[in-house]
Amino acid sequence: MLRPFTEADREPFFELHTHPSVVELLGSSSTRAESDAMIDRFSAEMTKEGWGFWALGVAGGAPFVGMAGLHRMSPVMPIAPGIEIGWRLHPDHWSHGYATEAARASLDYGFGPGRLSEIVAFTTTVNARSQAVMERIGTARDPAGDFDHPLLPEGSPLRRHVLYRISAPAVSPSSPSSPSHGGRRVAP
Repeated sequence: MLRPFTEADREPFFELHTHPSVVELLGSSSTRAESDAMIDRFSAEMTKEGWGFWALGVAGGAPFVGMAGLHRMSPVMPIAPGIEIGWRLHPDHWSHGYATEAARASLDYGFGPGRLSEIVAFTTTVNARSQAVMERIGTARDPAGDFDHPLLPEGSPLRRHVLYRISAPAVSPSSPSSPSHGGRRVAP
């Protein structure tokens, strides 16, 4: 389930960003204040845009396993302006298909009610797991768009990023105006 963040998510969100396997792919961990500020920014974006990064929980299971959704890129990004799709799950919940399901629901929302025309995904070249999710959700690799992440230091093995893109599906006059969520639940 994708849903807005709540106060109860702050502690597990911080734990997510300090887990060694997550830090290894991000390059650094967040302080509690930085973690809380991320939730505040994501909540503000949700209010402003009608979409954003949602908290991710498992229906009938763990109430918080990570985050997934859409985000308007910072102007400092070499591929800005644009909307990115992203996800970050606690390693205890990797390899269950949650990232793929949440990403597909996010795309459905972005191209349906969000009325977006293109969504991009990117990750460091060493993050094979996220690249596999990008391929499973139908994004196409754009090698000409690969870039060095401006917020990572020169020489970092995480600095080089790969870019994937997907455009809104064409909607014919006889098809529904918004895609089905295929049983996935998204709470704007």
